[in-house]
Amino acid sequence: MSAGPFVLAAGGTGGHLFPAQALAERLVRHGARVCLVTDRRADNFAEVVPGIEIRQIRAGRLGGGPLQSARGVATIAVGLVQARRLLRRLDPAAVVGFGGYPSVPTMLAAIGLGLPTVIHEQNAVLGRANRLLAARIRRIATGFAETSGLRPADRARARYTGNPVRPAIAAAAAIGYRPPRTGAPIELVILGGSQGARIFSDIVPPALAGLPPALRSALRVSQQARREDCARVAAQLEEAGIAAEVNSFFTDVPERLARAQLAICRAGASTVAELAAIGRPALLVPYPHATDDHQAANARAFAASGGGWLVPQAGLNAPLLTAILAERLADAAGLAHGAAQARRFACDDAAERLTSIVLALAAGIDGEPDGTLVQKSGEFAA
Repeated sequence: MSAGPFVLAAGGTGGHLFPAQALAERLVRHGARVCLVTDRRADNFAEVVPGIEIRQIRAGRLGGGPLQSARGVATIAVGLVQARRLLRRLDPAAVVGFGGYPSVPTMLAAIGLGLPTVIHEQNAVLGRANRLLAARIRRIATGFAETSGLRPADRARARYTGNPVRPAIAAAAAIGYRPPRTGAPIELVILGGSQGARIFSDIVPPALAGLPPALRSALRVSQQARREDCARVAAQLEEAGIAAEVNSFFTDVPERLARAQLAICRAGASTVAELAAIGRPALLVPYPHATDDHQAANARAFAASGGGWLVPQAGLNAPLLTAILAERLADAAGLAHGAAQARRFACDDAAERLTSIVLALAAGIDGEPDGTLVQKSGEFAA
């Protein structure tokens, strides 16, 4: 195995960075050096995982009109040159991509240099960046047990690891679920992704206002909203007599989810993984414009496990959400069952599984004759 560092390439959003963070922490525990290659949005990564070297590589987004595509290709070409220089200097033990267009130049450079490569796909649909790379990658790790978009040849190199979650989320898994009880407060958490979801700001307050007075008075609501919507949402909930905290960003999401009887969320991969890790039932409203509709695929997998309910955004309105909430919150046994099924959906050792794959590849361990690692009893054996 090369004495060089492990290079992690990821887009700068939480969905890509959370699993990269989990892998980085475990590699550091093994005494390895780690370099994260990303864009400018990951400035606080080094604060979360001290000692990590961070490098920025130019990357453009493919798609759009002809001019936009040409600019994207040109920017990727510049990034590819930068990445080749960086990787030649570092001589990494392995290069791991977590998706997002900022990962593409680094992964293409690693492939061209013949370095050991792994990609991790967080969603139930292979993302466009990872789809571009998959045919030439040594190993493919998946966040969902079933991942569409993989070609047959890709599947031979793919292994389910699950999606690693933040340590605070993993710690909250020890807090058991409390189903709603008559006379006790009911905690409801509404999260809309990194920017909040405008539809939740528009629909949730009137939907909650339509609930019976006794139910409204029991609610304790934590709602994420866009900054420009916070005052409006808070005023509507107050007018309905509902105790609520409304903010554009909650720093204590793990604690709020742990207290929740029900969550209303988008269906990003990290959101689904966190709901599963803590074991909380949820109404999942997939973002309808997500690339390749991957949030709908994530939500379907979670709902099929019994951990939650998929609610398409198309046709969703306040009266319909009122009816859904009234039904769910009145069914304590159903919510408890959902919580238990959500917990079973989790892959608690996702970070360890991913680390095992990366370390084995860096060590030159191919495992089976076809070069794959084999999953045995929840562990990866070479």
